[in-house]
Amino acid sequence: MAAVRPETPRRIANRERLIFALDVPDLAGAKKLVERLGDSVVFYKIGLELATSRHYFELLDWLLARDKKVFADLKLHDIPATVTAAVRQLARCGAAFLTVHGDRAVAEAAAQAKGEHLKILAVTVLTSVAAADLAEMGIALTVEELVLKRARHSVAAGCDGVIASGLEAAPLRAALPAKALIVTPGIRPADGARTDDQRRVVTPTLAFKSGADHIVVGRPIRDAADPYRAASAIQEEIAGVFG
Repeated sequence: MAAVRPETPRRIANRERLIFALDVPDLAGAKKLVERLGDSVVFYKIGLELATSRHYFELLDWLLARDKKVFADLKLHDIPATVTAAVRQLARCGAAFLTVHGDRAVAEAAAQAKGEHLKILAVTVLTSVAAADLAEMGIALTVEELVLKRARHSVAAGCDGVIASGLEAAPLRAALPAKALIVTPGIRPADGARTDDQRRVVTPTLAFKSGADHIVVGRPIRDAADPYRAASAIQEEIAGVFG
């Protein structure tokens, strides 16, 4: 059962709680989709697919010029010195969020280099991973135990929040400081049957009532017959949760 959301000192605009995953292969397709979504989305995640194109920072600048917020989902994971240097560079680009993997040393290195405006989010356990996968990797913890362990370490190391499934949002909200952000991928609308490669999914309402601050939605919007309408429906659902 979802936990009751605690009062927190954060003030997040309702329309910024939806982050759209701009997972397309090229700059032209990304711009076309952003223009089609119009005012239904104000916060965009750009990740590895576009990072392997030649236009990642061009797109980032283009979004910022249109008063959009950007989440750089690059999941950095390297030796601390390399992470520090990379985060220092990214802190200058204007992104609001950046992901790193939830290794304590990586989290600490990223936190030390983030500057004043960039928020570092630690990835706990990917939403495509289930209990059987952890067992296969030799990890003798449940998914929830591993998520909580990595989250506590990352926030203690200076990260601003975590990426975690809505299934773990309630215990995370209870375990973490009130100021820690919880950003939840693996979101599927209540009327959607597809989960694709996501294995730990929740609805927008359940994610927020469990304690999430933002949700990340990709395919349910991108692949909809009318992406604008799909995004607008989620915005209406968010408004219903927060008023």
